[in-house]
Amino acid sequence: MNFQKIGVLLFFAISLNCVGQESKYEKSYSGEDEVMVRIAELEIDPNSIDEYLTILKEEAEASLRLEPGVICIYPMFQKENPAQIRLLEIYANKSAYESHLKTPHFKKYKTTTAEMVKDLKLIDMEAIDAESMSMIFKKL
Repeated sequence: MNFQKIGVLLFFAISLNCVGQESKYEKSYSGEDEVMVRIAELEIDPNSIDEYLTILKEEAEASLRLEPGVICIYPMFQKENPAQIRLLEIYANKSAYESHLKTPHFKKYKTTTAEMVKDLKLIDMEAIDAESMSMIFKKL
């Protein structure tokens, strides 16, 4: 199975695990020890897609490599409309997310892509079955 198919399967599997009711790992973002899951929906200027993707890949890789509290930043785009970007973001807790926003690589990403982003929606999610989330990553 190629990497793109694995990515699509991973997104759908995690998406199913990232919506709905309370679990023992995720209740809300009011607690510091609760996993934070978010889907970011972005629309990118079609003339800037290649440059945007280069910057985004760089930022996502640095976040995963340098930040212990960043569990997942998984960027992808719609096959039929590459200007529609989606990111699955999973942070160890709200504090890890807030720390991520202060990093040099995130700040560079935000400033260098500001003119490229036409629309941004951040959607906070809750896992239906957070216990099975670790199995998804083990399968990769």
